[in-house]
Amino acid sequence: MEQKKYTYEDFVEIIRKLRSENGCPWDREQTHMSLRPCMMEEAAETAAAIRIYDRTGSYENLREELGDVLLQVVMHSCIAEEEGLFTLEDVVSGVAEKMIRRHPHVFGEGTAETSGEVLQNWEEIKKQEKQGKEQTESPLREIPVELPALTRASKVLKKVDRLYEPQKDFAASAESLQEISGNIRKIVPKDYDAELSSMVGDLLLEVSNISRICKLSQEQILTDKVEEIIEKYEKSPKI
Repeated sequence: MEQKKYTYEDFVEIIRKLRSENGCPWDREQTHMSLRPCMMEEAAETAAAIRIYDRTGSYENLREELGDVLLQVVMHSCIAEEEGLFTLEDVVSGVAEKMIRRHPHVFGEGTAETSGEVLQNWEEIKKQEKQGKEQTESPLREIPVELPALTRASKVLKKVDRLYEPQKDFAASAESLQEISGNIRKIVPKDYDAELSSMVGDLLLEVSNISRICKLSQEQILTDKVEEIIEKYEKSPKI
């Protein structure tokens, strides 16, 4: 017997039923804030599924995790609709409009021959979109604190370099790394040392700046290095 294929519309109705008076007690109790950890967890699990797919070619897990992310999007949209804020249709329409607006080289008369030009145009369009709008966050504070610290550091330094003052170039950061490392070598190791903590923070910021300049993903690099350590000592297959 062929398994029933559910549509996108079916899925939305399932979530609405779960949230209804005769639905699921757990689903009815959820709020944007209570679901916040779920969104972060599902995003991480989707990233893991992409890694597994890249290494093994197995796509089943990726398909499942993308469904879980979609569940979060639909759930938040249904809650917002109940609150009279916006609907799922508004979410879809808004992001579709954004993609058209930010790709004038595809949908309009703009030009972009390289990915670098695309990103430059993207940032300029974002800047234009914000003009005349009341900003709830400062330019640096709008970079979410929920991001992994290394990723956030690179983004903050990039925006500081663009909006406030030029940051160190590659050579200057490399020199600072050498200087900080020299100072660390002079420290007598002890637990929870405030001076050492500050030095390590400075070192990580210089690494973040180098990663920003060279367009490196610090999180992915460190993840890969940790995986190398696990593989070295446990001889377990990569997943």
